[in-house]
Amino acid sequence: MSEIDQSSPPGVSTEREGPILVVRIDREKVANALDPDSMVLLRHALEEFRDDSSLAVAIVTGAGQRAFCAGSDLGRTPPAGRPFAAALLAPWEEGVGDGGYVRAITLSEVAAGKPLIAAVNGHAAGGGLEIALDCDLRIASTTATFSLPEARWASIPAVGGLSHLLRAIPPAVAMKMLLTGHRIDAHEALRLGLVSDLYEPDELLDAALELARRIAANGPLSIRAITQLARRSYEVPLSQAIAMEQAMWGLLRDTSDRAEGRRAFSERRDPSYGGE
Repeated sequence: MSEIDQSSPPGVSTEREGPILVVRIDREKVANALDPDSMVLLRHALEEFRDDSSLAVAIVTGAGQRAFCAGSDLGRTPPAGRPFAAALLAPWEEGVGDGGYVRAITLSEVAAGKPLIAAVNGHAAGGGLEIALDCDLRIASTTATFSLPEARWASIPAVGGLSHLLRAIPPAVAMKMLLTGHRIDAHEALRLGLVSDLYEPDELLDAALELARRIAANGPLSIRAITQLARRSYEVPLSQAIAMEQAMWGLLRDTSDRAEGRRAFSERRDPSYGGE
């Protein structure tokens, strides 16, 4: 790892390796649970990733090996201070945690088409699992666990957790997790397809970086196109999703990168892409 960003305040830290940004939830003493301040920092880190054209892939993980993220830090969530509507309609940073209402951090929306990898290095509970579900790829350590326990505390997973989980694994299993707070381990998550690969805890970040490098080596426009299409396709009928694919293919057809990819294939060499 190189180019460590020493200026990142406690709560969220970032490290950069070439076109890859590692975003680390850094509150290890509280199982990387997010308080309002760290939620703002997490969003800012993804905004910087979105706006930096030299960054292609982001990895989201947690500090240490105990937890990826335990969700919201309930001990630092303030009591109700103003009506729900006021918090909902306020500027994003003002609404975080206001009146007991935590504004949604939809990482995929902030990243705007750039792929996100969740490297789940321990417990992913509540909002932590919601963050992982919002990423495009998920890998995990063999010690990882996954749960959405909100119903036990008279709430619901409302930052996409319910909807994403029902799409990610068999609905019957998802409903068991949602209604009971049932926790599954890493091997069950792999069997269900919630994650694609498992690694030993000390190998997880290296594996995530290698996966990110493989993605970043491909055509940057095609990677963003695939990511955007994948996020949108399950929201529309199949015929519309296919029409979206055809339109995106047409946009990419005459790009310099696509021509370079075809030349590199015929010349049996690695392509050199410029994002054009």
